Parts: sequence; C-alpha cells; structure tokens
Amino acid sequence: MKKTIIKNGEELQICSKCIYDETVSGISFDEDGVCNYCHTMERFQEEYKTGTPEGEKKLSDIIAQIKKDGKGKKYDCVIGVSGGTDSSYLIAKLVEWGLRPLAVHYDNTWNTAIATENIKKVLDKLNVDLYTYVIDNKEADDIFLSFIKAGVPELDASTDLAIAELMYRAAAKYKVKYIFEGHSYITEGIAPLSNMYFDGKYIQSIHKKFGKLPMQTYPLMTFGHFMKWTVFKQIKKIRPFWYINYSKEEAREYLEKEFGWQYYGGHHLENRIVAMQHSYYNYRKYGIDNRNLSLAAGVRSGLLDREAAIDEFYNHEPYLEDGLLDYFKERMHLTDEEFESLMKTPNKRYTEYLTYKKRFQRMRPLFYILAKANLVPMSFYVKYTAKDKVE
Repeated sequence: MKKTIIKNGEELQICSKCIYDETVSGISFDEDGVCNYCHTMERFQEEYKTGTPEGEKKLSDIIAQIKKDGKGKKYDCVIGVSGGTDSSYLIAKLVEWGLRPLAVHYDNTWNTAIATENIKKVLDKLNVDLYTYVIDNKEADDIFLSFIKAGVPELDASTDLAIAELMYRAAAKYKVKYIFEGHSYITEGIAPLSNMYFDGKYIQSIHKKFGKLPMQTYPLMTFGHFMKWTVFKQIKKIRPFWYINYSKEEAREYLEKEFGWQYYGGHHLENRIVAMQHSYYNYRKYGIDNRNLSLAAGVRSGLLDREAAIDEFYNHEPYLEDGLLDYFKERMHLTDEEFESLMKTPNKRYTEYLTYKKRFQRMRPLFYILAKANLVPMSFYVKYTAKDKVE
C-alpha cells in the first residue's frame, strides 16, 4: 500500500514500515509499500538470528574460538574506541566475556573533551591497554578541506578508513586474528551508498586534486593493504551487536553508572568534524539528514515509535552545537565569504572521482565468501559490490 508524506511542499512516497522516502538513494518499494532497506534488515535478522538464542549461541561460539586462538598472546582481539556509546559499551562487554582486547584510537585531532575523557574513564577502570595514533593536525584538516572543495558529502570519510587501517595494523603487529566493531544495524541501519562512500583510492584521488599538503602521516588503506589484511592475513571482523539484543539507551545508562561516562548529545557527535558533517554540512548543502539512519533503524526494530520518528525527522532540524560552525571556519582558516562560496559549489558524487568501486563489483563473488567468513563486514558486501542504482 502506497503511503505519502509532504516534505518541503512536495508529496513523496514514504516506506510503509520505516521513515525512508523516495529521495533516499537507491530506494525501491514492494507492492506493500515496504522499502528495500527494510528487506535488507530483515535478511540480516534472519541470517544472524539477531536477539535470539541462536544468535547468542553463534556469538558464544565465536568468542570461544577467539579465546582458543589467542592463547599465549598478549591480546586476543583488537577494538577501535572513540569515546562514543557503541565502542565504550562493547569494550566493557569484551572484558565481561573474558577477552583480552587492545583498544585502538585514531585521533583526527577533532575530538571533544568529553570523548577523550570517556575513553580514559572506561579503559582505566577496565585495565585495557590503549594504542593511540595521532595524525598531523594540518594534514588532517587539509584532507577534510579537500573533500569540501571536491563537492562531495563524505567530509569525514578519511577518519572511518583510517581507524579501519590502524586496527588491521595493530592486529597484524600482535598476531591477532580478530577485530571487534560496535556497529549495530538494529540501531544504525546501513547508509545508502551515495550518502557515505569511501575507499583508499577515493580519498587519495580527491586529496591529490584538491589538497595542498603531502599525505605523510595519514594511514591510508590502499586496495593492496585491504587484500593483505583480509585475504592473506585473514583478520576477521566481528560485530557482536549483529547477534544480540542491543539498546543504546540501556548502554548509556550502564556506562554512566559504571564509569561516570558522559553523553555528548547525539549519534557520532563525540567528534567535532563528524558533528559538522551530520549537523550542518550534509544537511545544508546536500539535503542529506543523517538522522534518518538511526531513526529508521529504531522504527524497524520497534525501539522507536514511527509517528514520533517521522515528526522528529520531517519537522525538526538536526541539533547544531553552539559555536561549532564558527570553530570549523576558524580552524579551516576560512572567511565567511570563502565558506559560503564552498557551500555553493556544484554537488558531486563519488562516481565523478577515482575509486575502487568497479573493482569491488568485479570481485563480488570473492567478497561474498569473505563476508560469510567474517573477513569483511556483510554491510561492505551489500553496499560496495552491488551496482549503485543511481550510477
């Protein structure tokens, strides 16, 4: 059954189950008006048996194997930490499950004080070792600015790829075969491809064209590195929240009670460059409201009331921290006029720059095998090896 909603004076079809409308990249609707993203989540739930005894058993078996493989080693797994809800809660669970993790943090030099303190509070109490890699701040800003000049929405793509590369490097150094990630499709969904694409070639090509400083301290993951980590080193990526029930609200309550951890106001807002991307840049320049990921996921899983989520998404703007925009312009050395000029540049997509996307598509059968073996996330296989319907 087709359902519609009015957005900016225009009538749009909206999914009858979640809150995605027809403006979402690559969306399609079945005869009941349910979108393809909802069906993807249903397939994940069936495959991973999320929140069921079978799902818990699958995760328990994985943990038992990790303990077995990690005997005699200083660490048996690696986890990335940001000071946010998901990674903070997950590292506490890893210790509870009897694992010996090494925490890895990529400091893109835009952390909030709350995030930095959260990391310290949790790891100190749990007695977990931390490896922090700090990029040169001028180089980091040059990469961020190059993405703005390129006219693409993935302002913070370099951070996501860097933490992945650093976790692989740490795992290889300590001969660890398992990396844990705090992603939950139940609470976060999976971003439409055009909203958030990144790979090493994409970052390298944009920076080469628009950047001014050499890329010397940035930990770039090339295609060769990616294949080394996944195919040859066979380092597995495990996402426990894909197997078990997970509630961000309950996680926050637990973290606040046990560690004095502090909430930072919204999804991914623990880092100022991510907050800028989600709260202003994507919303004002591209009409992309990143809140729809968590709101739609919450509705699909029954964690959020659909009408309340629709009201929040369609009738209220994203939260913008006071002073964030001024801080961004000052740090980027942009005048008001220069910033406004950049905001008016033509909007582009990743397809207009060099990427590994076509290569990923050609290797789709291999990546399916790797995804089934937990050597790449299943979400990578779904997003990166399928043809983008907007291409």
